[in-house]
Parts: sequence; structure tokens; C-alpha cells
Amino acid sequence: MKAFVAKSTAFAAALFLMHGAALAGQQDFTIVNKTGYPLKHIYVSETNNNSWDEDILGRDILNDGEYFNVTFAKAEKTCKWDMKVAYDDGETAVWEGLDLCQISKLTLKWNKSTGVTSAIKE
Repeated sequence: MKAFVAKSTAFAAALFLMHGAALAGQQDFTIVNKTGYPLKHIYVSETNNNSWDEDILGRDILNDGEYFNVTFAKAEKTCKWDMKVAYDDGETAVWEGLDLCQISKLTLKWNKSTGVTSAIKE
């Protein structure tokens, strides 16, 4: 499966270098970590792909209380994406079919009672 960062080398480079509304894709969103634990990896791939591609976090960890902006190329047309996060202990959480054309922020929370990570969509 190819994630949005793997479509081409130029696209991947542009993804992390773009700034400003004129270059922003309609799928741009912010991930807020409110789980109480560090996240080590974040993967975002087009829905219906069979595997995850490269980690888009681009740094060691996303600590609790921090946020990460995910930016798409303006030319990107796909709205439905899947996302996987991995904690620093190896546990993971997955969301499928996120309509990133309608979501601007995902706040991730972990429920200690159920052991489930949820995403609040805004």
C-alpha cells in the first residue's frame, strides 16, 4: 500500500516543506496527543490500502499535550484516509475511513478503564 508520503519523492518533500494557506490541501489536519503517553509513530494512508507506509511523525516522539500538523499537497483529491498511531511501548490504535476533507483536528485520548484510544473529531 502506498501512503500519501510515498506517492513520489517530490510529493513527500513538498508535504513537509509547504507552508501557508495557498499551498495547503483541504485534507490538512492537526493531531493533538491527550492520551497521557508519548506517541512514537503516526501513519496516514489512503483508505483501502493493504499496508502502512512510512511514519509521518518525522521525529522521535509526540509527547502528551503536544500537537502535530499534517499537511497535504494542494493537488491531493482523496478525502478518505486511515490513521494508525503507535505508543512508545508498541501498543497501537487505528482509525479507518477518516474524512479529512471534513476534519481539521483529531484529539487523541486514552481511556484507562477500557484501554481504548479514541479520537475526537473537529
